[in-house]
Amino acid sequence: MVTKALDPAWLEVQYNNRARIPDHPAIFERWREASAFTRSRQPCLLDVAYGDGPAETMDVFPAVSPGAPVIVFIHGGYWRSLDKADHSFVAPALVAAGAMVVVPNYGLCPSVSIEDIALQMTRVIAWVHRHAREHGGDASNITVVGHSAGGQLAAMLLCCRWDLVGTDLPAQPLRGALSISGVHDLSPLRFTPSLQADLRLTPRSVKRLSPAFFPAPARPLLAVAGGLESDEFLRQNRLIRDAWGDATVPVCETVDGANHLTVLNSLADPTHRLHHLALGLAGLGPLATRSED
Repeated sequence: MVTKALDPAWLEVQYNNRARIPDHPAIFERWREASAFTRSRQPCLLDVAYGDGPAETMDVFPAVSPGAPVIVFIHGGYWRSLDKADHSFVAPALVAAGAMVVVPNYGLCPSVSIEDIALQMTRVIAWVHRHAREHGGDASNITVVGHSAGGQLAAMLLCCRWDLVGTDLPAQPLRGALSISGVHDLSPLRFTPSLQADLRLTPRSVKRLSPAFFPAPARPLLAVAGGLESDEFLRQNRLIRDAWGDATVPVCETVDGANHLTVLNSLADPTHRLHHLALGLAGLGPLATRSED
């Protein structure tokens, strides 16, 4: 395993999801089409600024009724690709279930660092806490859901020192987080050829950006991955439970028949367990638990 962990060719096979999923262009196109359709039909506020940077905007899907839980969805793309506009499709089913949904953008590597992106996400949560009520949301009930790189960011947010972000923020503004196919240990990415140049990771940044190296937070994290993902992504999913324990990570499981991309479709499916896990975490249903598959 140590030999494999240092083998760039093996890491490329494990972490290059576009190479692993030949039909990824068609999947991305379906996401874009569904997202454009969503924005044409679903009440939403587009490109709302949460900071001063050009990428610091978000799309807000207001709640149907006031006092709704807020679900913030953070997209993936290895911190270097994709856009909030590709992911509006996750909102309709969550809004219909009673949530306010926020989908932020962030700067992309290599123009910014992953550290910069993590700080941008703290500004998103600060904005939501300050403005949720204006859009039907409950500022005291915020849940974060992240996919892939977004899963790492969601887990990071559970560990944030919020007193350093804003004196008006509570000690922990988040109810919990859901990491879908998250990267919880960034160490292997330092040696993955297709990622090295853009991510520019160092031993120091890996330590600062890997949630698996942090003490377990007080609020829960649910960890879910596609059953057809690489051995490394399955390991990354198990790792966060191993690191933080069953009490903090009460759900650690896989979605049968789903790969690294199609697993996200389950979040938007109101009949799927993954959708209900997100709702339960937000207080819109029971928070189910299950041992790892």
